Amino acid sequence: MKKNVLLLGAFMATVLFSCSNDDSAIEQKEQLTPQIIQQPSGIEKECSYVDSYWPSSAVLSTTLSFGAGTSSDVTLMNNQNTAIKTFWRGTSVSAPTFRFVANGTNWGSTYNAISYSTGKIYYGEGIFRDAKAKDASNLINVMILAHEYGHQLQYAFGLPSKQENTARPNELEADGMAGYYLRRGYGKSTFSSIATGYEFASSIGDYNTSSPDHHGTPSQRRSAVRLGFLLADPANAKLTAPQFDYNFFYYYSGVLAGTYRLAKPSGISDATHEYIMSHMDELMRIQTGKMSDEEYFNLD
Repeated sequence: MKKNVLLLGAFMATVLFSCSNDDSAIEQKEQLTPQIIQQPSGIEKECSYVDSYWPSSAVLSTTLSFGAGTSSDVTLMNNQNTAIKTFWRGTSVSAPTFRFVANGTNWGSTYNAISYSTGKIYYGEGIFRDAKAKDASNLINVMILAHEYGHQLQYAFGLPSKQENTARPNELEADGMAGYYLRRGYGKSTFSSIATGYEFASSIGDYNTSSPDHHGTPSQRRSAVRLGFLLADPANAKLTAPQFDYNFFYYYSGVLAGTYRLAKPSGISDATHEYIMSHMDELMRIQTGKMSDEEYFNLD
């Protein structure tokens, strides 16, 4: 019995050590040649290697580390992972496999969230921690998760319909889908109540317009999420992902081109078309960066 207890204690110590990425552990691993250990398909085990998109010392986790978040935060994110899926695709489709990515207190190394075509969303503790610090209600984290699920919809339905030489259409559409969900699925009826989430999208925009990884400028990301919010007008029938794609790019192309006279697209009510057209000048001013922060945060 005593021998078994000692063996169990030694095993637990090994497990805890292997999953503990404090600064000293990170330093040791960074001095070694990283070993790529492929995850078996469909298995996301606690403390296991992530993949080459993350640091070699990062591990998967079903919980949040001390300093990153609480058990209530974990429950919220798991519930929202299911709720966002159900909003868009009903109950017949499974929710993505959701995991956090931890790397000790090296928060900057996990400042990312990635949606995989294999039905997984990995969410870095670094970005979760920063988003919660900006909004304790976790609205920003819900928005980021809704954005990542937007990519799941793109994988499932072969979207976006608009193609460019960069990732901009994919990212702006995912921003729009997040805005659509926050109003229509998450129950936020006023823009001012979710402006912090949109501002976060703006803050991670970029000006590397010729880079294949270009996500859209900060102003374009602001306008994309605003358009998604407008498309969620309760007067209009709920849109499927392909319908959202068609309508989003129909109106957004008009915003980019400065076109103020657009025919009503199919599937949109007269009232909603008039509603969005009445906001075209506003969307243009957001997209070109001409709208002040004060005005932006007080949009209805």
